[in-house]
Amino acid sequence: MTLTIETLKAGELATALGALAELRITVFRDFSYLYDGTLDYERNYLKRFSEAEGAVIVVARDESRIIGAATGAPMTEVEPEFSAPFLAHGFDIKNLFYCAESVLLSEYRGQGIGHAFFDHRENHARSLGTSRSCFCAVIRPDDHPQKPAGYSPLDPFWRKRGYAPIEGVQARFAWKDVGDTEETKKPLQFWQRELS
Repeated sequence: MTLTIETLKAGELATALGALAELRITVFRDFSYLYDGTLDYERNYLKRFSEAEGAVIVVARDESRIIGAATGAPMTEVEPEFSAPFLAHGFDIKNLFYCAESVLLSEYRGQGIGHAFFDHRENHARSLGTSRSCFCAVIRPDDHPQKPAGYSPLDPFWRKRGYAPIEGVQARFAWKDVGDTEETKKPLQFWQRELS
């Protein structure tokens, strides 16, 4: 196993979109997102995201195979649905960097790749002069019927990175859960940390 982590350059992104779209569908299909997505939607989403000014896409490879990816962009450059909860609470989004997805195939977890994804995005945010970093995570009830036995939330990992939930700052996004026939809205909690 030869693992590498790199930031994709603009010219490299087009050739990786298909693999990144498949990766997002695979990883987000599991609890807690239970996302039943389509490749067309994912390709279009990633293409739009990659064209945002100041955006970054970091990939992890096992030799040439993409096995993980993380994205981020200035909050001023992402879709308004992400910035609206911050604006409603009086935040200055010009100083906020949004760490969007971080997806990694399960067999590669626990090897430090998740930390590397945050390191790359936070360093990129610092290079843009951003003072805070944030992300959001879906909220699922403890008694959710699809919650696997022994499921461990990522809260301890995020707290170790210096992130904490922002009280009252949540968003609601709709997608179709695995096994459902229609989209439903889910609450997502925003977390943030100061970048020193």
